[in-house]
Amino acid sequence: MEKLTYSVEISANPERVWQILWTDETYRKWTKPFHETSYAESDWNEGSEILFLTEGGDGMYSVIEKKIPNEYISYKHVGMLKNGEKTPFDKDGADWTGGVESYRLEKENGKTLLTAETDSVEEYKDFFAEKFPQALGLVKSLAEESD
Repeated sequence: MEKLTYSVEISANPERVWQILWTDETYRKWTKPFHETSYAESDWNEGSEILFLTEGGDGMYSVIEKKIPNEYISYKHVGMLKNGEKTPFDKDGADWTGGVESYRLEKENGKTLLTAETDSVEEYKDFFAEKFPQALGLVKSLAEESD
């Protein structure tokens, strides 16, 4: 796997950006580039599981390894979801086992630098190169909207 990194500067404080990232309503909006019906189920606590799902019940499940509210979260991908049922990665997805995804928020000059890192297998590099900038652009737009 290769680690891919994407960043965006946002004219909002880290607390606002964090809220956009992990609140159900806005999570569903900014993750649309990855899948139109993308959503997540979790209590978002360190050590807890996250189910990354689509409306059909397919997706991936992960475990939150580290969480510092309004600053950093990382999770390790554990397996796949098929029709809502957990399964280990099959031979086609085995390269994803143990892959890590993280989000870091750094306050800079009254703005927030949001950096996303994800481990990726070769076949998804182009997909992530297209979709992560779109998704982070949506985080930026949502965070910079006035309440």
